[in-house]
Amino acid sequence: MSMSWFGYLGRTVLTFMFWSSGLAKLFDSDAGLAEMRHFGLVPEVLFYFATVITLLAGSLLVILDRWAWFGAGALAVFTTLTIPIAHNFWAMEEPLKTMEFHVVMEHITVVGGLIVAIYASAIRKVRSHSSKLPR
Repeated sequence: MSMSWFGYLGRTVLTFMFWSSGLAKLFDSDAGLAEMRHFGLVPEVLFYFATVITLLAGSLLVILDRWAWFGAGALAVFTTLTIPIAHNFWAMEEPLKTMEFHVVMEHITVVGGLIVAIYASAIRKVRSHSSKLPR
């Protein structure tokens, strides 16, 4: 019995925070642009489009396991960059400081999950390739 559906499910859940955010920004561009302005990202239109493309394309590459290393890598870099831009807990006062610190810890954990996805994709490809070699 093939378990490939389980891989698709896992990769879809892993990327949920990215593709759901990308779709929300795509369907409500005013809110997406306001978010870019809120964080001081200028020009906001450029950052808006780059964000939507990164979130949606990166998620799709991971979910489909096609160039998953590139999609997961882009999402990992994106997630890491949000820390100093949107979650700079070190410059905040309590209780927001502690809440944002926990968000940063979750972001780091998600980056770890994306690294595992890259590793798992590479292992699947090596095993798939080696099973096609003549014995």
